[in-house]
Amino acid sequence: MTLSESKDIVLAFSGGLDTSFCVPYLKERGWNVHTVFADTGGVDAEERAFIEARAAELGVASHVTVDGGPAIWDGFVKPFVWAGEGYQGQYPLLVSDRYLIVDAALARAHALGTNAIAHGCTGMGNDQVRFDLAVKASGDYRIVAPIREIQKEHTQTRAYEQQYLEERGFGVRAKQQQYTINENLLGVTLSGGEIDAWKAPGEGSRGWCKPRSEWPAKPLQVTLKFIEGEAVAIDGAALPGAQLLAKLNALFAPYGVGRGMYTGDTTIGLKGRIVYEAPGLISLLAAHRALEEAVLTKQQNRFKPEVARKWVELVYEGFYSDPLKADLEAFLKSSQRKVNGEVVLETSGARVDAVEVRSPHILHAKGATYAQSADWGVEEAEGFIKLFGMSSTLWAEVNQNDND
Repeated sequence: MTLSESKDIVLAFSGGLDTSFCVPYLKERGWNVHTVFADTGGVDAEERAFIEARAAELGVASHVTVDGGPAIWDGFVKPFVWAGEGYQGQYPLLVSDRYLIVDAALARAHALGTNAIAHGCTGMGNDQVRFDLAVKASGDYRIVAPIREIQKEHTQTRAYEQQYLEERGFGVRAKQQQYTINENLLGVTLSGGEIDAWKAPGEGSRGWCKPRSEWPAKPLQVTLKFIEGEAVAIDGAALPGAQLLAKLNALFAPYGVGRGMYTGDTTIGLKGRIVYEAPGLISLLAAHRALEEAVLTKQQNRFKPEVARKWVELVYEGFYSDPLKADLEAFLKSSQRKVNGEVVLETSGARVDAVEVRSPHILHAKGATYAQSADWGVEEAEGFIKLFGMSSTLWAEVNQNDND
């Protein structure tokens, strides 16, 4: 039997409404469904147990859980922090674990000897683009997307999915009836319900971040150490990247750090609106930016955001495997050669500030301090200003009598 004739199909599985629906839907169409959960660090042991039990309850042919934490740190977090830019200046790309999920699904398909891959992405969102392009860049695979298929006949897809499962005796979690919730090491995203209706999010649309009424009374201070732009220790304790980010999530989430609402331009042209929570990642970005701004040159700090924005666009829009991404990462890595030192972060709630920066590479002039003292004279300052502003000054002089 050739790969194309195999009836085995690998489903990227999270245990949520969409992927739960996919299992009986695919089975009823003759597929042997093998589920893969890529644990990218956003769930605890209880949730992992639920996902495994959910797969068994739905009657899958096999289920595996893959540890994706180290891969998401090396494959996404490091270059994203080096870039230092959110999509459209705000969104911290919390969906980037999708590429690691694809890798896990493809590895399982290879082990099973099939080229059939399934996912629970909708036909309206960006994830379908990320998933499909990542699969296509990896070889000749057949992609099955049940949620896209049912949208041809059902406009209220979530209600249909819920009814479909309940008619077959499968329950649906209460929180999944209203929201689409995605969690991983990077953070939490929530959509659906009043969020999609452009209304104020209800209390049910909350993940890790505590509301203001529950913030601790005592401010939090955390010291992060960086080597060549990569965070390597918290308060003097060295940690692997994935564990470090998980600890930052645990430290800053009680203070409500990293929660926001994002409305942006999706890949397919619609406006997307989500609530997101990324306490660890937002804190990491704040620390890295404070250190980087102190040690990079003026020209580096001016130019680097242009590279960063393009890198972010590629990752957001599904071009994770495009060679331009690797080209840009080569520049970003080079820019981090002297980004070494420690940053003290502080929060009393909601926002986080870098209150102290320590590095042997800070570009500090020995004889001058901004707005305080200088080792040059008045004539030098006046001469610099004259030359620096000559073009604008000449324009004013030449055109001062021009009535136009």
